[in-house]
This record gives sequence, structure tokens and C-alpha cells, in this order.
Amino acid sequence: MAERVYEGMFLLDSNRYARDPSVVSGRIGEFIEKCGGKLEVSRLWSEQKLAYQMGRSRKGVYWLTYFTMDSGRLTELNRAAKLNGDIIRHLVVTLEPRLVETIIAHAKGEAKDEPAPEAKPEAKAEVSEPAAAETTETAAATK
Repeated sequence: MAERVYEGMFLLDSNRYARDPSVVSGRIGEFIEKCGGKLEVSRLWSEQKLAYQMGRSRKGVYWLTYFTMDSGRLTELNRAAKLNGDIIRHLVVTLEPRLVETIIAHAKGEAKDEPAPEAKPEAKAEVSEPAAAETTETAAATK
């Protein structure tokens, strides 16, 4: 099977994450590597109130990962995520190969050197004085 780059979003139990953030977030990288993947980037994305209660959780921690894995082992990863008690929900999507370098650099906080778009000179809308005088006269006549 082909090896691809994936983006994984994991919704973690905020209570377990609050007790020991490094252990809970470290387990995600561990089970990705146990499934034969190579972790590229792993970071906190957001911690917020959920739209609806899931189990006993009203708040969740969104953990974003980018990893390389053989596509045949993805079902093993999904099964491991479902069995992990720290993970409430998860979503794994394939990244477009053309965007991999840019997205991973952005997730790491590195800036890619891209040329800035050329600035276009802004056209100024100038009103000539006779037109301004006509507008004032027309407004006074309508009153």
C-alpha cells in the first residue's frame, strides 16, 4: 500500500487532559507510532465547550496531528483511537500531496518564503468642485 500524509483531529476528554496534559497528548503520538506511523507535528488546537454533551464531557480539547502512515494500517489506527479512553472522537483525513509541505510548516509555526502579492495602486475617487456644487444645489432645491 502507499504511504500518505494524514491530518488527525482528536477530541480529548478535558478532565483527563487537565490532570496531566503531557501524558494524554503523548499517548496520541505513541499509538500512532504503534500503528506504524511517523508523527510529523502534534499540537494543541483548542479547548472549548462542546456543542452538546458527549458522555459525561461538556468541554473538550482538540488535538491536531499530522503523520505519515501506510494507508493499509489506517483501520488499525481508527480501532486504537476508539479503544483509547482519553479520546472522545477523532477524524483522520488524507492531505493533498501538493499542500503537505505548506500545511506542516504552518502547523510547526515556520514561515514559508513565498513572494508577496504585488500591491496595486489604489485609485482615488476625486470629486470635482463643480460636481460638488451641483450636488449641494440639488439637495437645497429638493428641501
